[in-house]
Amino acid sequence: MHKLIAMYGFCGITRLAFSWLITKLFYSRARLIRLPIYIRGRAAISWRHGFTTGVGVRLDAFGRGDEKLLIIGERVQINDYVHIGAIERVSIGNDVLIASRVFISDHNHGRYDVKDRNSSPDIPPVERPLVSAPVVIEDRVWICENVCIMPGVRIGAGSIIGAGAVVTHDLPPDSIAVGIPARVVKRYDREKAEWLSV
Repeated sequence: MHKLIAMYGFCGITRLAFSWLITKLFYSRARLIRLPIYIRGRAAISWRHGFTTGVGVRLDAFGRGDEKLLIIGERVQINDYVHIGAIERVSIGNDVLIASRVFISDHNHGRYDVKDRNSSPDIPPVERPLVSAPVVIEDRVWICENVCIMPGVRIGAGSIIGAGAVVTHDLPPDSIAVGIPARVVKRYDREKAEWLSV
């Protein structure tokens, strides 16, 4: 108990205990939901056992009927101030670790890769049509601080996304990607059991 008080302080322990109680009462499958948490479209969100969040997490799922649009696997840990938005599908695999201040979205306001009068800079962004493509984050991915993951991306199992990266295209399994846009800089060699530069 002394270690916990040293780590969190008395007020922190009190907040943690309250969050644990709310988790057990209202989010039974989760390990710990730290408050505050902002959830819109709860019926379109599913998570499995062991789900953990930091404070200030925002989960948005704007669905149609009973369809699950934001699917979170087992033992996923999402840290402080992460925002995930889904209108088509965001799928997060098992044992994924997401650091703080990460943004993941399967949609944009407007389309900018083809000719589209409705996405003109003369139209306020909020009035531009929503364009979406699914996001898939496979098992055992580690997403570092301040990463943005954009629509239509698949991140392969066992990969690491370096801090501050912007992921705009698919990344292969067992890779480390950094930068804007994110590019692979290392791959894991299973025969040598080490990360090798690309």
